[in-house]
Amino acid sequence: MNWKDEYAKKLTTADEAIKDIHDGDWVVIGHAAAVPRVVPHAMAVHCNDYNNVKVFHMTTLGDNEVLHPECFGHFRHVSNFLSGNSRDVVFNNHGDFFPAYFKDVPPMIGREIPCDVAIFQATPPDENGYCSLGVSCDYAPAAIRAAKSVIVEINDRVPFTYGNSMIHVSQIDHAIECSYALPELGSAAPTDVELAIGRHCASLIEDGSTLQLGIGAIPNAVLLELVDKNDLGIHSEMFSDGVADLMKRGNINGSRKTLHKGKVVTTFIMGSQNLYDFCNHNEAIELYPVDYTNDPSVIAKNYRMVSINSCLEVDLMGQVAAESIGMKQYSGIGGQIDFVRGASMAQEGKSIIAMPSTAAKGTISKVKPFLTPGAAVSTTRNDVNYVVTEYGIAQLKGRTLKQRAAALIKIAHPNFRPALIEEFERRFLCSYKENE
Repeated sequence: MNWKDEYAKKLTTADEAIKDIHDGDWVVIGHAAAVPRVVPHAMAVHCNDYNNVKVFHMTTLGDNEVLHPECFGHFRHVSNFLSGNSRDVVFNNHGDFFPAYFKDVPPMIGREIPCDVAIFQATPPDENGYCSLGVSCDYAPAAIRAAKSVIVEINDRVPFTYGNSMIHVSQIDHAIECSYALPELGSAAPTDVELAIGRHCASLIEDGSTLQLGIGAIPNAVLLELVDKNDLGIHSEMFSDGVADLMKRGNINGSRKTLHKGKVVTTFIMGSQNLYDFCNHNEAIELYPVDYTNDPSVIAKNYRMVSINSCLEVDLMGQVAAESIGMKQYSGIGGQIDFVRGASMAQEGKSIIAMPSTAAKGTISKVKPFLTPGAAVSTTRNDVNYVVTEYGIAQLKGRTLKQRAAALIKIAHPNFRPALIEEFERRFLCSYKENE
């Protein structure tokens, strides 16, 4: 049977496809902007037909209907990275969070994360019967290999991307043809604080560097400050519109990369429709599974690797909390520590933790004597290299605890420095001014 005949036999509806889901099953669904829409809608409509089905997912943009209250008890959510539509689900015990590095998710699928049914979206097949996973490769190939039943929404709005993001028609059990726009991640104009942070970060980035950037206003502000840098590369867990803008300008060209020369390497893409259009059939962009992109030994092969990540708070020892506010889980570790360690292993590599000095409209300092009780330590004090706020740069690597604390106080908001200085002098039994 040729692939076209095979594909035709696999075409079906979402209502038919979800009959492969049974009570007690584990379902793994797509991630970020690649979250499937048609099949989860059918699952939500028919939720009363199911009991105790575990649904593994990470960040999902848009309205994930299986997270709605009427589905509680029928579907239970399991994740190691929470977002706005899933935090309260877990906090109110309608789902579960488990700590894990993003790179460890693919090898966990089929073991610690059982996978009876995999649900993803992809492009229509090309002339050889291969579909592209589009904007999210990360753990999809592992789930597709492990699943007993593979359900794929064949969405003609998904951009065709290259790298290791292909699946063949023969790997699909049920194909559902559909057409809908991918959810977009909006980006507001950066504030003066974020622009200041961007300038400080940019001062640490040299021509020819390869960058990893996280999500949000600060990475976008950093990219705005890189218009005078040359021959930059990207090896990142994800990227958004700012990277495309610098590729168009020529600042990002990968010409001096030591791994995947000339290519932008990532595991997922999240941004505007303009970004998705830019990535469509763009051979300069390659997606790979996250256990490759986020492997520190792979990251370290990039010359002048610079990782830039954000966090929720830092204590005076340099411990970084990036995923929980006290006991309340806020997000997850993602690839932060893998890129921090990979960058530290790279030739002339640097890692940066960047954050505003305050939260809650200036009422809370993000540089603290101690982390909020119960907060998870995301990046250990032994791993942290630079911490950046709008007030400057604190280099922690190779510094004593006393030197670290003094450096962090200098980049804290002035309103909170007196209390931090009081803790410094209590802890180190000496004057802060003598150690500035």
